[in-house]
Amino acid sequence: MPSLQATAAVLGVLLILGALVSGLAERSFLSLTWLFVLTGLLLGNGGLRLVDFGARSRFVTDLALVALIVILFRDGLEVEGEMLQHAWRLPVRKLLLATPITAGVMALAAHLLFGLSWTESLLLGALLSPTDPVLTSSIVTNPRVPRLLRHSLNLESGLNDGLALPAVLAFAAALEPAADGFVWWRFLVQDLGLGLLFGLACGLIASLLLPGTAAVRPTPAPHIRLLRRLLDAPPLFTHAIPGAQRSLFALGTALATYGLTVLSPTGNGLIAVFVAAIVLGIRRPDLRIHFEDRSDEIVEIVKLAIFLVFGSLLTVHALTSEGFATVGFVAIAFLIARPLAVWLALLGTPTDRATRLFLGWFGPKGVASMTFSLLILDRQIAAGQRIFDVAAFVVLCSIAVHGATDTPGANWMARRSKRPE
Repeated sequence: MPSLQATAAVLGVLLILGALVSGLAERSFLSLTWLFVLTGLLLGNGGLRLVDFGARSRFVTDLALVALIVILFRDGLEVEGEMLQHAWRLPVRKLLLATPITAGVMALAAHLLFGLSWTESLLLGALLSPTDPVLTSSIVTNPRVPRLLRHSLNLESGLNDGLALPAVLAFAAALEPAADGFVWWRFLVQDLGLGLLFGLACGLIASLLLPGTAAVRPTPAPHIRLLRRLLDAPPLFTHAIPGAQRSLFALGTALATYGLTVLSPTGNGLIAVFVAAIVLGIRRPDLRIHFEDRSDEIVEIVKLAIFLVFGSLLTVHALTSEGFATVGFVAIAFLIARPLAVWLALLGTPTDRATRLFLGWFGPKGVASMTFSLLILDRQIAAGQRIFDVAAFVVLCSIAVHGATDTPGANWMARRSKRPE
């Protein structure tokens, strides 16, 4: 384990450099993600070992858990802002159809190229199926890109972390050596079922305890009006509290939900956090605004710390251990799995070929896949290191390739739009 002083010094210097070159990075083809990953690679296991984190250390596992709690909670809060709008069909199709198809195609490729078992291959496909909102930020914030495409990518990248999580946890649990083996129905009842119930309860209680008045919301679509009636109860308190305290309330809800669920009989805290955030996003959309305004720095620091730790665990030997099979797997992931899945998912929708190709290409892998991979290293999985190495290579290639093409792609799509915003 590195010393606290060395870790603090490295992270502090990187944050300073990141702030100083942020404007230049936005105009270049490489993002700040590369700065933290490459610094971790240079100073970590593959370099000077100044920040030599242990792959299975308690620190790495705890950092990955904290990152997932913050990221999943932030993603869950995004549901209200997008899902209740008119253009919900496109991202929902990608979430429910494209994400599992992408994972399935990558699992098939992993089984054929690396000789992994089907469960190991499905685990690799599941942890690489989420897309990264950090690497698509230049697209979803570009007003010249059609609003439908921006919202579709933003909602998809925000929610597919939570949707991929149960599959990752299930396949990881199935691969762990256990005396009684892995029972699917027990996982569904305990992890998924209790996580769902605790998330609903914690989110509902938190929304009732948060002072304020219910915000005026748009009329929901018919398919969710029943859910709105079940959850639409006024807050217990109406006095106002400052926005900073509302942001702390939201973060406290995320941490308390995770802790209470884990203390229950084998409930899954990460699933509960995601569900609780969705409930809060539906009932109290004002909380999402305060959380985004005042907690962005916390979320960014956690993400950048994950990039640094992730890079420190990489070595050139590990990244190249599978040879050209890894290059072929990356090509399949970028050029076949995601484009094919999006194309099939959007069949029957009023989208042209250019739109489908655009949405199919921009499915970058990033912080969620990194965090899932770090959690896999902590499990007693025989092929855990191989899965981590392959996932790391895919993420690194995605940071480079998608980071280099997001701005040109956004400009190309903006030029094709007949009515730029």
